[in-house]
Amino acid sequence: MVEKNKDYILDIVSLGYEGEGIAKVDGFPVFIKGALEGEKVKVKIVKVNKNFAFGKLIEIIEESEHRKEPVCSIYNRCGGCSLQHSSYEKQLDFKTKRVEDCLVKIGKLKDVKVNPTLGMENPYRYRNKVQLPVGENNKEINIGFYAPRSHDIIDMKTCHIQHEEADKVGEIIRYWMKNNNIKAYDEKEHLEKKNKADLKNRVRHIMVRKGYKTGEVMVVMVTASRELKGKEELVALLKENIKGLKSVVQNVNSKNTNVVLGEECITLWGSDTIKDYIGEFHFNISPLSFFQVNPDQTEVLYGKALEYAGLTGEETVFDAYCGTGTISLFLSKKAKKVYGVEIVAPAIENAKINAKENGIENAEFIVGEAEKVIPDLIRDGVYADVVVVDPPRKGCGVELLEAIGKMGPKRIVYVSCDPSTLGRDLGILKEMGYEAKEVQPVDMFPHTSHVETVCLLTSIK
Repeated sequence: MVEKNKDYILDIVSLGYEGEGIAKVDGFPVFIKGALEGEKVKVKIVKVNKNFAFGKLIEIIEESEHRKEPVCSIYNRCGGCSLQHSSYEKQLDFKTKRVEDCLVKIGKLKDVKVNPTLGMENPYRYRNKVQLPVGENNKEINIGFYAPRSHDIIDMKTCHIQHEEADKVGEIIRYWMKNNNIKAYDEKEHLEKKNKADLKNRVRHIMVRKGYKTGEVMVVMVTASRELKGKEELVALLKENIKGLKSVVQNVNSKNTNVVLGEECITLWGSDTIKDYIGEFHFNISPLSFFQVNPDQTEVLYGKALEYAGLTGEETVFDAYCGTGTISLFLSKKAKKVYGVEIVAPAIENAKINAKENGIENAEFIVGEAEKVIPDLIRDGVYADVVVVDPPRKGCGVELLEAIGKMGPKRIVYVSCDPSTLGRDLGILKEMGYEAKEVQPVDMFPHTSHVETVCLLTSIK
């Protein structure tokens, strides 16, 4: 039996879904953050559960040839990246194996072709959006990222996966807060004092968005109330120092919540939106808009989805969980008609605007749950030759999968952000007569354990 607080010398035999090393003690799994497959390590057991344990990496006795020195100085404390200690080649291999593992273990699919994960030529500075929590420690302003599984802010001066303007904005706002005696929001104080908490001149988060193809930059200050002194000085500092600045926005979030953005946006300077491109299509991005954070890899992902759809110009397509219509626009180039469905009403409004501004006339967007809207469309006699689904992390609702199965489209293209729920849903679709023909992982988030996947399914009937 594995004993807590005891040291062990262990061989790392594989990696877990979060990229942590896995060793075995008499067949009992031990998860060790920071260890790589093939290494021999010294570990202290810190927690023992019924079926597995967690160990803290004490020493690397035999090092993997794929181990790399992380480029980030706060890598071991920050909760953002989890794979910087591994070569990029091995990161891609890990993500391919993770998808394969989920298909076999969860979906019970043994003979599906899983292609090698498509990576980036330069896997740094790829994110076009950053959200930085703001706090205080010993009267010093902390701007950075949360430590793993906590709300402790790790102060950060530079992040190697965010765009450079975000680093500059963070330092400007740090200086501006000190100069104007503006405090950081304290969630504990808000929870304890509730309505009596002083929310004036309190900064909660900083969000910075950049259009990678246009160079346009949006800075969003998330504050605990409308009251915020020194706004003019902040705008002046940003205008003077941030190249491509197009928009400065104050977002008000007075609720005691973990949600970053509130519903109210006040444009302090410039435009309400910035613009960016994915492929040939341009999109207007507001503070509250969803937009993929890695535009280069998004183009790769959507291009593969379009390829798998196999459109000739005669097909009707359902795009479930369409968001702001990004995939719908790609599909509209080669489809006869596209129906996009999304539960978030503002996203559908954005989708309609995006379609109009890009001259797309064969796409229709509907507000509602895909699990309800698509069965309604089918009952009304609207059928799809191809269905594309791009669900949230929890995967597709069973009602939607059943409706798709009964309708019987020729092809289904499943875009997934979680291999576990992908495996589950592909197993369900197999029971409905759909065979997973090919799976393509795409590395949208280098140096993290996350992987996007697009899968082609065809009707067995």
